[in-house]
Amino acid sequence: MRTFLTLTSLGLLTIMLTFCIGCFSNYFYPMKYQNQIIENAQENNISPALIASVINVESGFRKEIVSSKGAVGLMQIMPQTAEWICSKNGIDFNNVNLKDENTSIKLGSQYLQILTSSFKNLDSVICAYNAGPTKVKSWLSNEEYSKDGVKLDKIPYKETSEYLNKVKKNLRHYSSRYKI
Repeated sequence: MRTFLTLTSLGLLTIMLTFCIGCFSNYFYPMKYQNQIIENAQENNISPALIASVINVESGFRKEIVSSKGAVGLMQIMPQTAEWICSKNGIDFNNVNLKDENTSIKLGSQYLQILTSSFKNLDSVICAYNAGPTKVKSWLSNEEYSKDGVKLDKIPYKETSEYLNKVKKNLRHYSSRYKI
């Protein structure tokens, strides 16, 4: 009888822990807008896990957010960057609402694709999304920050270094959890 109660208690504890871990994971790593993320990832030939990671770090999946620097929406796109992306893709910027989740994911994904084409290293792509491609190119051309001109050995901005670490942590989670 005692063995039965112990096994029953362990079984219930396992179920409760599994439930709690799932709740924890869903709280810190939500997966909203999955269809839009997957569709835009396919259109731009980039990882949906990367898009979800950037969204989670940038806005926590809150579409109405505007940063103190003026970045807008889920993917926290600066209006001048959005206007540039629109001009490259023949989109009328005057009709663009960066707080709209579809627009934010579309433009943010296109921007990630542009950065992926410009840089040969994922870390550089992620850093460029945060600090800007011009900054990252200047770091890559400086031997103090990059020995080979492709990979950053040192990131001079603490904010960008922390951003890279957060996105990569999210990327590991989204890649394994959602198998996308």
